[in-house]
Amino acid sequence: MTAPADEYLLAALRIAAGTDPVPDRVSADARSVFALHLPGGIAAVPLATAAGEGARSAQPHERPHAHRYAAAGLTIDIEPVVAAGRVDVAGQISPAPGAGSLVEVRTPHVSDSRVPSEGGRFVVTGLPAGWISVVCHRPGHPPVFTRWTHVRP
Repeated sequence: MTAPADEYLLAALRIAAGTDPVPDRVSADARSVFALHLPGGIAAVPLATAAGEGARSAQPHERPHAHRYAAAGLTIDIEPVVAAGRVDVAGQISPAPGAGSLVEVRTPHVSDSRVPSEGGRFVVTGLPAGWISVVCHRPGHPPVFTRWTHVRP
């Protein structure tokens, strides 16, 4: 009987030798994830939010989960909501990012961009359920992005 570490080593050797190839789906997913990389971007760190924060739902059991992130002098608040199997994302960048800025809401397969309001607010609707990330693009500054958040239908 081999130890678990030995089994992992043997599996890695089989993959390297080509006798146990990486499934096509795994390779395609890895390429997709790499394409989402933002060179020079700044990762915003999650901040605590008050319990029950989020105001877009009338039913307590349907209460959306607000998320707050901060980096590079910006605070990014997002509130994803699932409606009819699709994801709507409302949010705000504080302080407002200014003229020429763009907010991009990304999924692994699709992204949608909006010019934020003067107050830094934005809304993107109709995204597929699953993983989302928000990126704030400001002229003359590196992009600031949130970590990936999983939104379930």
